[in-house]
Amino acid sequence: MSTSLIPFIEMNGQANEAIDFYVKALEAKVVYAQRLGDLPEDPESPLPPEKKDWISFAVLVIGESQLQLSDLVTGSSYQKGSPVTIVVQTDDKDQAARYFDALKQGGQVNTPLEASFFSPAYGNVTDPFGITFRILAKGQQ
Repeated sequence: MSTSLIPFIEMNGQANEAIDFYVKALEAKVVYAQRLGDLPEDPESPLPPEKKDWISFAVLVIGESQLQLSDLVTGSSYQKGSPVTIVVQTDDKDQAARYFDALKQGGQVNTPLEASFFSPAYGNVTDPFGITFRILAKGQQ
């Protein structure tokens, strides 16, 4: 079993700028970038045209480490400087569920742990100390 902790930064519309900055400043390599306009359309909640280029999810590799970014914001408000989330990534769906269940004790579930188009188990939880974790089992649903 493999598990890793990965910093995840919520950028509220500045992810493209941040990616360009980290590529230059830290010699980051963009290994994955998905824009909101690339996602399946939700007819009940159409995407405003100005957000089509926003980053849904991006992965940068810096040295031997990963940095993940998104323009989306967990929760209802954004405060610059506080939007760092830790991704707990594992190759074991059952381990992902154990991590999620443990972290939610005394905390708050932001997104229930469930299968998605990009993972057999994905959820978002804020622990009792105010730290937000994205739990992700690697692999396709």
